[in-house]
Amino acid sequence: MERKSRNRKLTVVSAQHYFRLSYRLLLLIILLIVYIRDKLNHGGSLMDLMNSYPIVIMVIWIVFVVEMALRFIPSSIESPGSQKQFAKNYVKSGRTDIAIEDNNSAMLIALIWVMFNGIFGALYMAGILDDGIMILLCCAFSVCDVICILFFCPFQTWFMKNKCCCTCRMYNWDYAMMFTPLFFVQSVYTWSLLAFSLVLLMRWEITFFRYPERFSDKTNAYLHCANCSEKLCSHKKQLAGLWKDIAAFTENRLQKLR
Repeated sequence: MERKSRNRKLTVVSAQHYFRLSYRLLLLIILLIVYIRDKLNHGGSLMDLMNSYPIVIMVIWIVFVVEMALRFIPSSIESPGSQKQFAKNYVKSGRTDIAIEDNNSAMLIALIWVMFNGIFGALYMAGILDDGIMILLCCAFSVCDVICILFFCPFQTWFMKNKCCCTCRMYNWDYAMMFTPLFFVQSVYTWSLLAFSLVLLMRWEITFFRYPERFSDKTNAYLHCANCSEKLCSHKKQLAGLWKDIAAFTENRLQKLR
């Protein structure tokens, strides 16, 4: 059984996460190189440079808008973690004991996130940070967002204690958290992305308070492991097994060298 789990192929949903990680990481690297080069050459701001190539900023804007738009409708290529809000994905388990143990933790994370970004906001208002840094910070958050899904999530491990992303109380908070630094960057593109992400967040929260049974794996069988279309747990076990194999191989080589 363990061997079969470790040989499991990536699901469509998991493959999409990797694709998303690839282009977000590429965007971060490109913008970072451009930012450093312009600083060394005493050029204009990163935002000015992006505005001089409107097609680039338009493509980036469209990509993120499409990503968020898919969260507003039922979609088979999106994670069950974001899809549990829809009525069509509510499968009665026969139980009525709604349990959302991580709700208080989610509120604590929200407070910490606001305070954390408030530090960068204060530095921006003091003139220490510029628009470029805030955009780079946003891009870094977007990469970390996918890393949390695929590899390690500090919110899950240290605060929420939920079993997996499918049951995550704050799954659709990701874009609002990602775009928080854009509050300080005055542009139609940046503020529209932030506004759209806040609408997505409000939609999620309204649904949560109206239909909490959809968000609990005790009452919603859609969130049970047997019905999961993502299978990230199997994927993470594969990665854990790979790291163990690498560690064992390295230790074996070191012993031979000794």
